[in-house]
Amino acid sequence: MATKKDLARIGVAAGIVAGSTAAVAAGLCALVAPRRQTPELDARWRTVCSYRYAHRGLYDMALDVPENSLAAFRRARDAGFGVELDVHLTRDGRLVVIHDSDTARMCGTSLVVEDTDLADLRELRLVGTGERIPTFEEVLSVFDSGEGEPYPPIIVEVKTRGCNADLLCAKTMGLLDTHRVRACVESFDPRVLAWLRRNHPDVIRGQLAENFMAESEVGELALPVRLGATMLAGNAIARPDFVAYRFADVMAGSRPVRLVCDRMGAHLVTWTCRTQAELLASEAMGAPGIFEGFVPSPEARVRM
Repeated sequence: MATKKDLARIGVAAGIVAGSTAAVAAGLCALVAPRRQTPELDARWRTVCSYRYAHRGLYDMALDVPENSLAAFRRARDAGFGVELDVHLTRDGRLVVIHDSDTARMCGTSLVVEDTDLADLRELRLVGTGERIPTFEEVLSVFDSGEGEPYPPIIVEVKTRGCNADLLCAKTMGLLDTHRVRACVESFDPRVLAWLRRNHPDVIRGQLAENFMAESEVGELALPVRLGATMLAGNAIARPDFVAYRFADVMAGSRPVRLVCDRMGAHLVTWTCRTQAELLASEAMGAPGIFEGFVPSPEARVRM
């Protein structure tokens, strides 16, 4: 039978365990916390939420309109959609819009964008059409409204390779600053958001993520990297305004999303919604959806 002294010791031990657990939980929350929102940031977010976003433009190969092409971006703009697009840095310091670093899938010729000059990339054509790989400046011109009514916003995914994050970010923001466009910036690489945090805090920034632990095609990533990316550990340096998480993982009940978005107040964007039902489900959660493979009505149903 336990004595009073034994019970006291047990109580102290239990208190220490409980306190340690609470400290670890508090530390984790501090690690992944988003940026604290302001009325100005909230107003900008309401603008983001009022649009639906065509993934890599409103592309449709049945119409010979490839992804991430000027034709796809014009088609989205004219239909009233925002777009999500991908920006890379070429060897000679230019910005181009294409999803993969390797041009093989889209152009049939394998070149690494970051190891190739713009002039050589411009010789390629997108999936047998007359469309070239566009420069970021050309795409921004599609959404530059000048003195007229602003066009729908764009979600710019910054795609780093090696150690080019700082230069890529500086050039991306340099071009954005010269065009009258509404834009937010996202990346899988927390270094991009950390750069924006230091140099362009006025820009709405988002951390891209998914459940990397369930992704066979990212098996080349080390386990700690996959776990950290899944758990949004990069938020420690990124402090994002929103988390752009894969729709299927959100619907599966992602714990990192519940913690950072539901409990800590980060906004949520989902990718990629491939049916009207998925897009509506995302918007019902208050999350703008990035869609592809169908053409919804342009009116977003997010309720702020």
